Amino acid sequence: MPAMQQAHDTGLPFMKMHGLGNDFVIVDARAHAASITPALARGIGHRQFGVGFDQLAVIGNGDADAHLVFYNSDGSTSAACGNATRCIARILMDEAGKSEVTLTTARGTLIARDAGDRLTSVNMGEPQLNWNEIPLAEEVDTLELPIEGGPTATGMGNPHCTFFVEDAEAIPLAEFGARYEYHPLYPERTNVQVAQIIGPDHIRMRVWERGVGITLASGSSSCATAVAAARRGLTGRTVQIELDGGTIWIDWREDGVWMTGPTRHVFSGTLTPEFLESLG
Repeated sequence: MPAMQQAHDTGLPFMKMHGLGNDFVIVDARAHAASITPALARGIGHRQFGVGFDQLAVIGNGDADAHLVFYNSDGSTSAACGNATRCIARILMDEAGKSEVTLTTARGTLIARDAGDRLTSVNMGEPQLNWNEIPLAEEVDTLELPIEGGPTATGMGNPHCTFFVEDAEAIPLAEFGARYEYHPLYPERTNVQVAQIIGPDHIRMRVWERGVGITLASGSSSCATAVAAARRGLTGRTVQIELDGGTIWIDWREDGVWMTGPTRHVFSGTLTPEFLESLG
């Protein structure tokens, strides 16, 4: 029986999790075959007519402990999602009784570890600093883009544009983020961060995520902001970042950018056959 026909007949199990309020629907395709389409992702992602999420993450079988695929709430895909990766790593570590797991994504192979006190760390890999890797539409200085406010561009498997501001709370993020997500310098659109330096190891940050909008937290955005701040000499390479949803810790090491924070499994459920049928 085709995977989606089977799901239409029996329903599709899922988990709802979040990392600092950055919330996810997680489908375990290892246990229950599922084929996610953009229309299905959009339907599940609708906060009134579906479940609602910032990202949908699918756990599949692979050469490592699992292979992960990410969808935004508008149905587009993303190569990286740091907080969802931490959430899934926590599931897999608890499931197998391990303190470390290896995950493959479109971003590459990522290592995740138990950091103690129910905190989970993941190595998000080396940042992409060259214009064509991020990618940008033309060759420019990624440290200070030719955009009003002189933001910094960083790739973490997805593109980022970080503005350093005097007061992150004063920025009208809905208008600001929507404006720069589609800036012509970013052919694949971009995540937008407004970051306020509190101290040499402390940042306040707010996030507009491409394909999503305002989010309470973003792991890849946190990594990108920490890298941008260190490159500009505003902080060291180890920082604490205060997000709308809580605190995350970033450490830019020789082997990549490590991100550490809490995760929470909120509930599990099943998408009904009727709901799945309505999405085609």
